[in-house]
Amino acid sequence: MNDSSIFTVPVTIEDINTTQIIDGQMAKHIGIEMTEIGPDYMVAKMPVDHRTIQRIGIMHGGASLALAETVGSIAASYCIDRENFFIVGQEINANHIRSVREGFVHAKATPLHLGKSSHVWDIRITSDEGKLVCVSRFTVAILKKRT
Repeated sequence: MNDSSIFTVPVTIEDINTTQIIDGQMAKHIGIEMTEIGPDYMVAKMPVDHRTIQRIGIMHGGASLALAETVGSIAASYCIDRENFFIVGQEINANHIRSVREGFVHAKATPLHLGKSSHVWDIRITSDEGKLVCVSRFTVAILKKRT
């Protein structure tokens, strides 16, 4: 990416959707896909359907967290030296603001802190109509790969 980007290597939506969100893993199973990459943010969407709703027909809170952690983890992983380090989720919390029964939800991850040993990400989930659905804060630890 260029000098104004927080991402340490070039990254495309197609690359993420084919190498990071893959068959056999939860993100792919529940229909998450990356939709936008900016100089300091990433956006993913998830359907509100039979895979992501709870018994009363609204989106499950755990699905919101799965979406938030997915977009936050992917974004964080492109902000580090991927040859020598990897990230793991350390803490996530969420405030559920509004319910959604159908359509898609869209999660935008932006960093609050990009440190050497941890990142803190703000993730805002909105409905197709742009209404705030959930606010999440996600912390990742940055760990050195073992040789």
